[in-house]
Order: sequence, then C-alpha cells, then structure tokens
Amino acid sequence: MCFALNRHEASHDIVKARGFAVYGYDLYAEAGSWELELIRSLGSATIWVNDRLNTPVAHAKAVVAAGLKLVTFDDRGDGAAFADLNISALVFEDIAGLKGKDVRSGVEFMILNPEIELYRRHRGSLTSILVTMGGADTYGVTIKVAQWLRDNAMHATIVTGPAFQHKDELDTILKGNTEGSLTHRGAVASLAQEMASHDIAITGGGVTPFEACAGGLPCIVIANEDFEIPVGRALEKLGCARFAGHHSTFDLGPAFEGLPIGTMSQAALDAVDLEGVRRVGSLIRGLEA
Repeated sequence: MCFALNRHEASHDIVKARGFAVYGYDLYAEAGSWELELIRSLGSATIWVNDRLNTPVAHAKAVVAAGLKLVTFDDRGDGAAFADLNISALVFEDIAGLKGKDVRSGVEFMILNPEIELYRRHRGSLTSILVTMGGADTYGVTIKVAQWLRDNAMHATIVTGPAFQHKDELDTILKGNTEGSLTHRGAVASLAQEMASHDIAITGGGVTPFEACAGGLPCIVIANEDFEIPVGRALEKLGCARFAGHHSTFDLGPAFEGLPIGTMSQAALDAVDLEGVRRVGSLIRGLEA
C-alpha cells in the first residue's frame, strides 16, 4: 500500500512512522500528469482510493485508463463520475447529484477509528470541554473559540494538530489566561483517548464530530468550510450536536444554553456506530472479484 500525499513533510513523517510508503506529488501539478508514474512504480496496484473534495476528470481518466478501479470519498468533483465506488458518508444535501457507478451515502458508511470502542460511554453532565478544530485549522477558529471561552471564564482543553499554524496567537491568549482555565495540548498521541476525558467537544464539521459521537461525546459544531454546514445541521437533527454556524459568524452563546448532555450523549451513541469500516471494506473488496 502506498499513500500519495502533497509535499507536506509532517504528514509524510506520520504515514511513514506507521509503516506505509509515501509518494509526494506537487499539489499544483496538472491533473493526469503524475498518476501513471506512480502506478507504474507500484507495479501490482489494482485499486486507487481518493480522499479529495473535487476529483478532476483528467485525474480520474488517468487512473481508470491504467486499469485500476477508482474509489472516492465524499467527492463532489466531475471526476467522480468515473469512480467505481463513491462513498459519501459526509454528504447530507443534494445526494441525488452525487456521481459514480455505485454511490453510498449515510452515517453507516463513516470510517472511524476502531480504538473509539475502548472509550464508548454515556455522559450525564457537563464538567469538561474539549476544543479540537482539525489538524491545520486553516482559518484559526481555535483562536476565536479560545478567546470566547477565556472571556466567559469557561474551563477547556484545547488540542491542536501537527499542521496548526496559529500557535503564536494561541500562546498570547493562554498567557492572558490568568486563572488557568484553558489547557493546551499539541498533537496528542490518541484523540480517541483524549475525547474520553470530556463531556462535550467543540469541533469542525468533518469526521471529528462523528468520532466524538461514536464514543458518546456530544458536540458543538462550527463549519470550517461551506460544505460542512449541512454536516452540522445533520448532527443537530440527530440530536447529538448543536450547530453554532459558519466560522465567520458562529455564536457559542446559544449553543451552550441549556445543554441536555445526557440526552445528547445517548443520541450520539444511538446514531453513530463503528461498523462503517467493515461495510466499506466489504464494498472495496467486492471490486477485486
């Protein structure tokens, strides 16, 4: 197995540390210009799996023309039309418009960390808050959240990922945190284990809130990207989260009002299981038949 990643050194190191080969490609390279070189170097590859928001047609055609089956995840691009399988567990609007020979949508196809099983539990009250806005947090939402929590004298643990680019700004807020209500942890070894210690998580609208919910941890979701807005609304509809809005206009005040932690935690356990990897694995193995 080989992971094709853009040239981000920290990400390469993480994948290599787990025993996998890495192929670095230029993020701005023309679609279809580098794929064949990688396929030839692998020799025996039969399936290409994409985790891209918008797969270009030229890229998809290059992969399929080389004789590989194409699998995509949450793909809104025109290239998805060439996919043998499009797993779209994170798509909650315009599902009928998804492209692909075989499209599967729904929370049941969410691929989540199996380690979460060790920490599944019901919460009954709010005593601890976790903030985790993704590995990079492109828009610095962590900074806005930390400032709000500090100004409202709320205690929380803030976890940032390996690509976090706003450390200086966060350090400034932490230095002004005279009562020590905010704790910062960078790149924790196990986010699943960290989640187990808290009663609600403030997250983006990607996979993270589903990982939290699978462990019984309710969420307050802030959309980092426009396409995450339906995710936040869907989780709120399931009863396991509150949606605080888009990162440019979010408001945590109403989200924290009268939180029914016990009800939300049970809804989370009921709505999100850990069988998605088995379901998706079976579908991918079926392509090799």
